[in-house]
Amino acid sequence: MSTFILAFVFFLVVVAAMAIGYIFQKKSIAGSCGGLGALGVDKACDCPEPCDRKKARLEKELAREQKLKEWKQNQIL
Repeated sequence: MSTFILAFVFFLVVVAAMAIGYIFQKKSIAGSCGGLGALGVDKACDCPEPCDRKKARLEKELAREQKLKEWKQNQIL
């Protein structure tokens, strides 16, 4: 049982140290290869036009924003 507690405390200390390091340095975690930015890719998908799923999601978000705006206008205070 003491081994489990010792291992748990060790992992808690490591996670806390990583959190403190992130808070003070404000640096995001990066892989050893530098990620897509090292390859000159600005985003994960270099498509000139968004896919159908993304278009549908954007339309859904726009409709939701319009409904919220309409609700705010018709809201009784």
